[in-house]
Amino acid sequence: MSTSRSFTIIALVLLLWNLIGVAAFIMQYTADLAALAKSDPYTARIFAGMPGWAWGAYAVAVCSGTLGAAMLLMRKAVAAPLFGLCVIGVVVQFGYSFLGTDLLAVKGAGAAVFPAVIVAVAVGQWLYARRCRAKGVLH
Repeated sequence: MSTSRSFTIIALVLLLWNLIGVAAFIMQYTADLAALAKSDPYTARIFAGMPGWAWGAYAVAVCSGTLGAAMLLMRKAVAAPLFGLCVIGVVVQFGYSFLGTDLLAVKGAGAAVFPAVIVAVAVGQWLYARRCRAKGVLH
């Protein structure tokens, strides 16, 4: 696998995706729960009740994903384990969201669609980095 234009585009897209994840984390973590409760009381209650370990898993997911994407762009082999850590963080965080709350009962199965996309991208970026490392693109 050469370090072609497609590699650079993929790395940049993954970096942008992960930076959006960081922004989402910051917005959710710092949300004005009183204001949110006026428009979406359920989400405000979920954010207020989310345990520290779940917030920690969310932070690990977005930070390791962003750092992994940056390392991928710099062609560093450490991108693969960073993306692996991201997968673990995503699974733990969404594990809480779906197993530790009544999210599906309240919001319906449609609430699982975007999290499924997030999991798929996390796994995909991990597999891509592993393949790049195996082919010598990452050092």
